[in-house]
Parts: sequence; C-alpha cells; structure tokens
Amino acid sequence: MQDTTEASQTQRDGMDCLLAPRSIAIIGVSQDFNRLNGRVMKFLLEKGYEGRILPVNPKYSEVGGHPCHADILDIPGEVDLAVIAVPARMVADEMDKAGRKGVRAAIVFSSGFSEMGEEGRALEARVLETAGRHGIRLCGPNTLGLINAFEKVYATFTQFGMGETPSGPVGFVTQSGAFGTAIAALARKRGLGLGYFVNTGNESDVSFADVAERVIADPRVTVGAGYIEGLKDGPGFVRVAQQALALGKPMVVTKVGRTASGARAAASHTGSLAGENVVFEGVAAQFGVCRARNEEQLLDFVDMFATTRPPQGRRVAIVTQSGGAGVLMSDRAEEVGLELARLAPATTARLREVLPAFAAIENPVDVTAQFIADPLMLKESVKAVLADPGVDVAVIWFQLMDGFVEPLLRIFRELLEETDKPFVVAWVAGPEAGIRGLRDLGICTLRGGEPVIDSVAALVNWSEARACWMADAGARAARRLPTTSTSKTSGQVPSDAAAACLAQAGVPLARARLAETPQAAVEAAEALGYPVALKIESPDIAHKTEIGGVEIGLADAAAVQAAAERILARAAEHMPQARLSGLLVQEMKRGDVDLVVGLREDPVFGMVVMVGLGGVLVEVLEDVVFRRAPVTEAEADEMLSRLRGAAILDGVRGRPGVDRARLAAFIARVSEFGAANEGRLAELDLNPVLASRDKIVAVDWLMVNK
Repeated sequence: MQDTTEASQTQRDGMDCLLAPRSIAIIGVSQDFNRLNGRVMKFLLEKGYEGRILPVNPKYSEVGGHPCHADILDIPGEVDLAVIAVPARMVADEMDKAGRKGVRAAIVFSSGFSEMGEEGRALEARVLETAGRHGIRLCGPNTLGLINAFEKVYATFTQFGMGETPSGPVGFVTQSGAFGTAIAALARKRGLGLGYFVNTGNESDVSFADVAERVIADPRVTVGAGYIEGLKDGPGFVRVAQQALALGKPMVVTKVGRTASGARAAASHTGSLAGENVVFEGVAAQFGVCRARNEEQLLDFVDMFATTRPPQGRRVAIVTQSGGAGVLMSDRAEEVGLELARLAPATTARLREVLPAFAAIENPVDVTAQFIADPLMLKESVKAVLADPGVDVAVIWFQLMDGFVEPLLRIFRELLEETDKPFVVAWVAGPEAGIRGLRDLGICTLRGGEPVIDSVAALVNWSEARACWMADAGARAARRLPTTSTSKTSGQVPSDAAAACLAQAGVPLARARLAETPQAAVEAAEALGYPVALKIESPDIAHKTEIGGVEIGLADAAAVQAAAERILARAAEHMPQARLSGLLVQEMKRGDVDLVVGLREDPVFGMVVMVGLGGVLVEVLEDVVFRRAPVTEAEADEMLSRLRGAAILDGVRGRPGVDRARLAAFIARVSEFGAANEGRLAELDLNPVLASRDKIVAVDWLMVNK
C-alpha cells in the first residue's frame, strides 16, 4: 500500500477540494446503486463528472466499470475528496487512512455521532481530531453531502440528485438535509437552477459560513440562499454577509427558532432582551441579509433577486385584473414599507384612453375582465404606469388565462423591449406553460399578490441596504476604537469607575459622586448643586429601584440626609448580605424621550449594541434593535429608524423631538467602547438615556465585566 503524505502531492486548499474536487474516492461504495452508499457513484456516472472516480471497498474488484480499490492507500496518484460512507465506528480509521493518503477534504455521510448523545459526541471528537491532525477539511458527519452542478460534482445521496439538476445562479447552503432537499426540489419545480447545493450536517469542522463564503465568491453565483437552524460561527456569518454586500450579491436565509430565546439570565435590560432571534434579526438587517419566514418565501425572494434588477426607489404601481386583488396588494405594500405611487395626470389620461369607462385608473389600476377580450389593454396600461416618473416598479396581477398563454407571452416579450423599468407578475392558478414561459423570458412570476409584494419589498430593502453600506465605507475605514478599557475586576463594576471609563470613551453621563455616609452625601449634593438624585451603591444590587434604593428630586440638605438614611435602611432590610459601597449622589437631568442604550457579549456574534425606547419600561414595550458592534453614526441612525416608535424621536402631539444626529453619535460611541472591550465586558446598560433637542445624557448605568 502507498502512503503519499509527502510534499510531492500538489496541495490544494481544502475548501476547493471539497467543493470542486478533481478526484473523488468513495469509501464504502456499493455496487447496488439504489443503496445510499451506491448513489454517489451512480450520480457521478450519470451526470458526467469529468474528474477521477475512485471507488473503495474490499468486497469488489470493480464498480460501475471503474476499478475498485480495497483501501484508499492503494489508489495511485492524488485524491482531493474522500466521501466516507461506512458505519460510524469505522469513520475515524478511514479518516486516518485518507489523511495518510494526503486527502485535503472529506464528506462523512454516517450518522450516529453528536446527534445521538454522549457516546456519539466522543466518537465525533475522535473523527474531528483525526481530520485536524491531517489537515483535512471535514463536511459532516451526518450530512447528505453536496452538489456542484457547474463541475458536475455529485458527492451526495440526496433524492434531489435523481432528477434534472441544471446549474444556475443560485448557491444554496443548508444545515438540514431533509428540509434542504425539499427546498431544492421546490426550486427545481420553479425552474430555479442551483449551482451549489451543500448540506453541512453536524458542522464539526466546516460551517455554514465556511461554505457560503466560497459559494458567494464564485462569479457564476449571483444569489446566495441558506437554511439555518443554529449558528456556531457568528463572525463568519458577518464576514460572508459583508462579502455579499461588497460583491452586490443578495443573500437570503430562512432561520428557524424565531420564538426561542437563547439569552442567559442577565443583570441588565440589554442582556435580558438579547434573545437569539432578536440578535440574529438585527445582525442580518445590519449586513443586508434578507430573512425569509419559510421555504416558499425563501424561494420567492431568490426568484425575485435572480431575475429582477432593483428599482430606483420604493414607489410601486399595481395593474390588476381584480379590484379586490389590488386592494389586498395595496394593503400589503403599506405594511412592508413600499409606497403606493400617485399617478400623474398624464398617466391617468393615457389610461382613460386605453381602458373601458368602468375601469379604475388610479393606482391600483384595475383593467377589469375586459382585458380578456383585448389583452393589449394590459400591455398599454403597464406601459403607461411605467412611463410615469413617479413609478419605480410595477406589479401585474391576473389569474387563470389558460386559453391566452401565447398572446400573453407575446405581450410580455414586447413589454421587455418597450419599457426600461422593472416589472413583476403575480399569476394566480396560471397554466404551467404560461408561468414557465414568463420565467424563460426572465420575468419573476409568483403565485399570488402578497408573495410578490413581499418579494419586491425584499428587493428594494436589499438595494437600499447595499447603497447605504457602500456609502458608509469611508466612515467605517476612518473609525478608530477608543483605548479606554474596563477594569480587570470580574462582576459588577462600581458606578464611579464605570463612569470614568465611559466618560473617557466620549459617552456623556450625568455628573455623580460617591458618598460613604449620609453626611458625605449632603456634601456631595452641595458641590453638584440641587436638585439631586440619590442611589444605593453595591456590587450585589443591580436593580436599585426594586429595593427602594433610588430617590430623586432632592432639593436641599435635609432632604438628602433623610433620603440617604431611608435608602440605607431599605438596603439593610431587603438585602442584609449585600456589600454596601455607599450612596451615589447625582445631578438631576431632564429629557423629552427616554431610551435605553446597551451592550452585551452575545455567545454567537460577540459584542452587540442595543437601542430601545421606554427607559425603565423597555422590557414591557420591547421596542429594541440590536446590531453587531461597532456601528457608524449612519448605522446608528438606521437603528433608530427601525424602532416601532421612531416617530416619537421627531416629536408627536406637541412634544419636542430629539437631536437625531447627536443621539446617533452617542450610540456609535457606546458601540465603539463595546467593541474595544470585547472579551472583557459582559454587558453595559445605560438606562435611562435622556434625549432632547439640545442634549443626550445617560443618568443611570450598569457595567458588568466577565
């Protein structure tokens, strides 16, 4: 047997060998192509893979017309990829042989590893250690493998491989094998070509982000898609999303677990609100990732991105065969943030010329059932609205039309030639030939009104997110993180020490002094000026108000003396074991809007920054937005716009608004402090932050170190 770990073997990057191997060894191959361990051989032969196919099984002398080797070490020459289809207990030994052979990548189909409990986890750890020792990139275990349709690499046993699998501009990465296969099958029914289909399995080594990064980088891929159950590599996901933005390639994902909270018990409001879903939602939005609710919407978005150029704005015109459908789509457009375009007088005049008197010529335009008798009405109506300078994109809705497929296809071919703005189609219960015909023309054609409106919104949102990202490049490049660091002490940081750190980082706080006794509190109040607030200071008391540890509006020395004595008595009563540092005496501040700004070390994404409305009521309102820290001032302002109550910031019902630019700068400074202290800072809560037209200031803060 040969052992070819010597440097004579050409060393290719492990991910290249995984996704585009020039040679594939199938360890545990079967001559029965109906068996799971026979399908790789079947697919490679049927699909026309041009690399070396190397079956390995001591039971056979040949498989599928190819010589079969008893051992991978018997194979002459180089092997890029080993597909391992043997029982779990044998995988580590086969991985070791593959490593000694110089294999750079492996796919392990076998189940029975970490998904099966403690014994399986130990087995998986052994396999991973073996792969790592030999420098093998491992996909799996417990994966159904991958397809690279461009190079006809079918290293998989998925049922999806049994049908036609034409290559296309979509790269799809899935953490679920069975559900991913279902999505791929739905994509095929829609005529969406998957250039890549990759199932990452248990992700003991190769992660979702590892694969997505290579897939997005392929110039033949224009849209990335993914199904995610749980992220292990948050920074990798961010890196892929940034790469996709830079390349102008939309990335669409469905991530399950919207309602499950991954937050640990936290001292701060920020920490208690930082569930897995809300943080993922924020980071995805920050980096232009479109999140789809389910498999159908995932493919709707992919379909839209793969076929339709982004419009120049969010003003949509609707041309429909049904008034009811027009109202439904108008409602949905407003819900998802699109603008229903106001048609110019010239446009409505043109529509009046081409449509019957009983048609609706305002947006949404209802061409009525009359267009069945004269399909040209549809063409002229669409041309009229697309010619309107106040329209960015048109949505066309009709249903059935089984007897009018050819005239409709002719009309849409002409529309493509005669218009220069994007338009899309909702064809309800349409004949397959018609839907396929429109897709062959490159026109996004979806099954209903709401799906098409949602997909247009995704297209517009992604386009705007990318434009903002590119415009903000200079600010990101110029950003310098502060050198300020938190103390090295674990746990809750004393308020005065935390204030010093934050002030040095450029975060404005209300002035405060620490006093050990009631008399010292009076002296501090005299120095700060009345009125003042008084707060208990203890490393064991995170939420002071819950034990009556805060009194505000103290206007003179007597009030301060009495309040100090009451607060100390309450602390002794409610938390007799608490270590008391004294009392924090703080100047009183006023603002027009109460907010919370916070930081938290997220277990997946690292340091995240939060802004929310409501001050002490933030956990009741739960109107919060998260982003990966640091953020620029433009990103911070976008966070504010995402709040449900964002209108409050501009002033409502006679109340003044706030200085948005100053507030965005405040959030950015906090985020930079968090990024500079990633790995040391566990969480920071600035609550409330008082905002007005002329100032932004935090009047309470809680800092916790790891």
